[in-house]
Amino acid sequence: MRPETITALRRQFHSHAEPGFLEYRTASVILAELAGMGVRATTGRDAIDVGGIALPPTQAEKDEWGGRAVAAGASAEDVAYFQEHGTAIIAELEGNRAGPTWGLRVDIDALPVDEETATDHAPVAGGFRSTTPCMHACGHDGHAAIGLALADRLRDGNFPGRVRIMFQPAEEGVRGAQPMIDAGVTRGVNRMLAVHLGGDLPTGTVVGGVTDAMATTKWKATFDGEAAHAAAAPEKGRHALAAAAQATLAILGLTRFAEADTRVNVGTFHAEGSANIIPARATITYETRSTSNAVLADLNDRAEAAVQGAGQMYGVTVSTRAYGRAAVSQPDDGLLEDVARAAAGVPGVTTFTPKGPSGGGSDDAHLLIRDVQAAGGSGTYIFVGASNPAPHHHRRFDVDEDALVLAVDLLERLFRS
Repeated sequence: MRPETITALRRQFHSHAEPGFLEYRTASVILAELAGMGVRATTGRDAIDVGGIALPPTQAEKDEWGGRAVAAGASAEDVAYFQEHGTAIIAELEGNRAGPTWGLRVDIDALPVDEETATDHAPVAGGFRSTTPCMHACGHDGHAAIGLALADRLRDGNFPGRVRIMFQPAEEGVRGAQPMIDAGVTRGVNRMLAVHLGGDLPTGTVVGGVTDAMATTKWKATFDGEAAHAAAAPEKGRHALAAAAQATLAILGLTRFAEADTRVNVGTFHAEGSANIIPARATITYETRSTSNAVLADLNDRAEAAVQGAGQMYGVTVSTRAYGRAAVSQPDDGLLEDVARAAAGVPGVTTFTPKGPSGGGSDDAHLLIRDVQAAGGSGTYIFVGASNPAPHHHRRFDVDEDALVLAVDLLERLFRS
């Protein structure tokens, strides 16, 4: 695949950004491109266990984004299929001689970010600014293009073993990897990779393995109380909103840990009613993060105690549900040596660092890596610098498109070695 084709694919994905589990047009394009290459693609229950999605899209969300996808050129048949069977796609390529089975995760979803409109923003100047309420503010448009470019280059079969490219939905919110693991996508994989563009690194820089990604859990808590007249009979009510507010403050005030870095946040807070009604129901969503899997488990217990304590204080019942998670994984030294050798043969790589920081981010690709490692395989999470002009998740985020070709060259060299 020529560099200009890779760039064109990235721009196409960018201009039609879609949120997690709703990437109908994106998945339709990926499936069509693989079919055009003659590359075998797996979808549906062998790619993702949709029954294992903790907070699946509502029917209204499916209808909205399905309509957008069809209006943007996706076939109604494809959209209906992905609505029922999920948007994960696996491309499997067979080599012409014995060798390992590689897994490569590339994520495909976007964020609910309103993209920059100024003309000095490259997607605006280039005419590929997002046309939807979402934005590829984390480089996943580039990742999807990298995955397709690799499939195109490797379809000649001139490499050892096999390569399994996993086009993963819903990385944002760390919701997509686990149901793919539950579908068996890592079964038989010996070496598991994830690749990510950006990392606030200049183009030409490659980090062989991220070492300090944060484990995280995303939670939803629902507070159920009892409505009452706020003036005439306040004592008859059970104030769900007040309990949610108390829980919010308690979560934000959780203690820090000496042996690991931690983060907590409450991201949404919702209740309905009127100024003169004691609210009967409220919900919050919150997250916990840590650089240690063990500390995260403790932090989750403390957050649960805080939420339940707030409910007890106001006499309301509380139910909590984890809807997304990621873990910490460490790169394997032998695989880092392989990545280093591959990087040394790519002219565009000017700086190679075996191990490096993630900048405090989380990614559920680490679940895929840990799953392969637990079965005796190896894995690493690779950063490819892309001179991003603004931080990840920012409305001015962008990537240097030269980094797309560099990433493809690096991975192709690694798989053919």
